[in-house]
Amino acid sequence: MATQTAKLWHELRRRRLPPLPSVRDLVKLYQLNAIKQLSQNFLLDHKLTSKIAKAAGNIENCIVCEVGPGPGGITRSILERNPLKVILIERDKRFESVLKILQDACPGKIDVYWGDVLSFQMSKLIPQEHASPWDSYQPKIHIIGNLPFNISTPLISRWLSDISEQKNAWTFGRVPLTLTFQKEVAERLTAETSTEQRSRLSVMAQYLTHCDLKFIIKGSAFVPKPDVDVGVVKFTPRKEPLIRQPYRLVEKVVKQTFCMRGKYCCRPISTLFPNIVRQSFTKMLFEQSLVYPNTRPYELAMEDFERLCDTYASIISTYPEIGKYEYRAVQADIKWENEYGGKFDSFKLPENEVARRASRIKPLEVVAEDLAMSCEEEIKQTEMDEDPYYVR
Repeated sequence: MATQTAKLWHELRRRRLPPLPSVRDLVKLYQLNAIKQLSQNFLLDHKLTSKIAKAAGNIENCIVCEVGPGPGGITRSILERNPLKVILIERDKRFESVLKILQDACPGKIDVYWGDVLSFQMSKLIPQEHASPWDSYQPKIHIIGNLPFNISTPLISRWLSDISEQKNAWTFGRVPLTLTFQKEVAERLTAETSTEQRSRLSVMAQYLTHCDLKFIIKGSAFVPKPDVDVGVVKFTPRKEPLIRQPYRLVEKVVKQTFCMRGKYCCRPISTLFPNIVRQSFTKMLFEQSLVYPNTRPYELAMEDFERLCDTYASIISTYPEIGKYEYRAVQADIKWENEYGGKFDSFKLPENEVARRASRIKPLEVVAEDLAMSCEEEIKQTEMDEDPYYVR
């Protein structure tokens, strides 16, 4: 019994940091005011930083890469969980003195790298011996970060792309992430089908990872206080993506699907195709994918997006020129028609139909009429036509 007590006491001492000034005191001492242009908000409450470190799971004897440590609040909570190594990536060199205090307190435990995380290659910082096969167990590597609001969405988009291609930190296997986002963004990332928050981010994140909204932190806990609350989300990469197509293709299909969120999905999805052949290829896409066109984008299940992406991939494999069309490019339709239009004469609409559509601000209403009428609407229309007492 005495031996077990001694071991437990030794373990507790090993995890405990040496006496240090509080993070709040260091921020005041070094006059580390948050810079609004960098969307900096410091989390100084030790209970909350410990909760974030705990949300990452078991990080003992793991390599932890923390993004944007700032004055080191979350860093201290990570160190208390006894990781093998903590790698810090920070852009603002004003925090050099504060982080140096932590380095001196934990010799050989902390490495600090200065740079913009959006262009940082974490694969260069981690020894290859910590890698594990993608379809095997998770490597003992974790990414944790209190992200600035202004880079959180582009950063997670870039990392999702890296996960799909198994590069950057994910050359070492299915490395999990525990990150902070604005509450609204966190809810979008984890939103289920047919919910108000369902969006492009939901589909892109969930087809590649298991997303879990751990908890919400009130904005009042941060210094300075932001106008919004903050959500902590954990991402665990899937062994197999739910959509087996290149990331850029999936991103293109999903982005266009949600570009008109309130309309039937046939309308925004039709913008994948040039105007002169739009109706023919939109009809082809829905007929082959067996997706119901009279559905709102946020009502589409992951299986629907899988079939849409697979069918679109099949179409551009047969007609590569279609894949070169970008709806939002300058004069996209004119340039595409001048370069490739002659090859698609059999798919074009009659001249009078093209002119009629070109005169509209919102073309392709006819596609919505042809594809988006549900069975219920057809039945109702038939009943109205047959009812002599129905007043129009």
